[in-house]
Amino acid sequence: MAWFWLILAGLSEMLGVTFMNWALSRHRSGLWVTMVVAFAVSFGGLELALQTLPMGTAYAIWTGIGAAGGVVTGMLFFGESRDWRKLLWVAVILSATIGLKLVA
Repeated sequence: MAWFWLILAGLSEMLGVTFMNWALSRHRSGLWVTMVVAFAVSFGGLELALQTLPMGTAYAIWTGIGAAGGVVTGMLFFGESRDWRKLLWVAVILSATIGLKLVA
């Protein structure tokens, strides 16, 4: 169950950053509320995952999901560069995340 919470936490982190970017560009207060809820779910899920998983592993995976998700979201929704080198490093982050899952 800890892995479920950790993946949920990472995805919520990605959503929080996405809603932060939308809130900054659209100036709508509802987006700020959604951002705060997403970050609360993220930290709550990380807390639940840390009850079972080693801190270093959980934190690395949490940040990896958030970072890779943020890059992909930026490309899909905010017109950020889709340079192949950026995609290569996102693949490295995802590979490292999977590797940590396999050895944890």
